[in-house]
Amino acid sequence: MSQTHAPAPSWQEDVCAALKKRGIQQIAHVPDSGHSHTILEAQRDPAIRDVVLTTEEEGVAVVSGAWLGGQRSVLLMQSSGVGNCVNMFSLLRMCRFPFLTLVTMRGEYAEFNPWQGPMGRTTQQALELMGITVVRADRPEDVEETVEAALDSVFEAGERVAVLLGQKLIGRKKWERK
Repeated sequence: MSQTHAPAPSWQEDVCAALKKRGIQQIAHVPDSGHSHTILEAQRDPAIRDVVLTTEEEGVAVVSGAWLGGQRSVLLMQSSGVGNCVNMFSLLRMCRFPFLTLVTMRGEYAEFNPWQGPMGRTTQQALELMGITVVRADRPEDVEETVEAALDSVFEAGERVAVLLGQKLIGRKKWERK
């Protein structure tokens, strides 16, 4: 029996293309459906090391260690994971490591889970308070340019940047009741 998978939305393909084009060699992540296409593509690509995390703050250390080892890395996470990273963001601020995270948003458009709301509403502020520049893409046609601009800011100018990928990009989450 063969399985067929629905094609990835074009914006997800754009994320992968931008990361590949700008030489990303490691992708750290906690599994997330919004990042599933990028994660699968990284797992298939022998030039990219896929690092599965037990918690998002580990990703801050992985990305920093990759940079110290001469590699470019990115942290993929959901907005709820940003709260887990706040203390580790001190490492970025004090050591001035370049840093990029791509954050799929929850707690916004048609959110069914009330627990996602508080962090979703404060993700941008939490990142900015820790000295991370925040840019946002809410429309598929804006994703590639936004991610590429963030990659340039991080790896050419040494900045710390978070790209927030709006919940409308991912689509409505639906709770399946049995």
